[in-house]
Amino acid sequence: MLEPLLGSTNAERALIFLLVREQGYASEIADYFDTDLYGIQKQLDKLENGGVLISHKAGKTRLFQLSQRYAFIKELRLLLEKALTYYPSDEQDRLRIIRRRPRRKGKPL
Repeated sequence: MLEPLLGSTNAERALIFLLVREQGYASEIADYFDTDLYGIQKQLDKLENGGVLISHKAGKTRLFQLSQRYAFIKELRLLLEKALTYYPSDEQDRLRIIRRRPRRKGKPL
């Protein structure tokens, strides 16, 4: 949907993912969208170099998130939120589910 504006489907995917989940790493985003890891990494680096994203290390993992210092962060958030409303509702729900690891066997809900 935002591909013509952003120049890449992977850039849109990364930004939507980070908007909804607030942070993420390249292989997590690539696995979620079932796409090439290199393309996602390239877009994340491009967006970080442009000041749209920031990253920090958590162990060996490089986590990305939207930069609050980006000059157009409010406008970008509004644009991404609007684009997200055009995603199918099951895709929106799936994006919002954050499970990093499986539950322990026998653990009560």
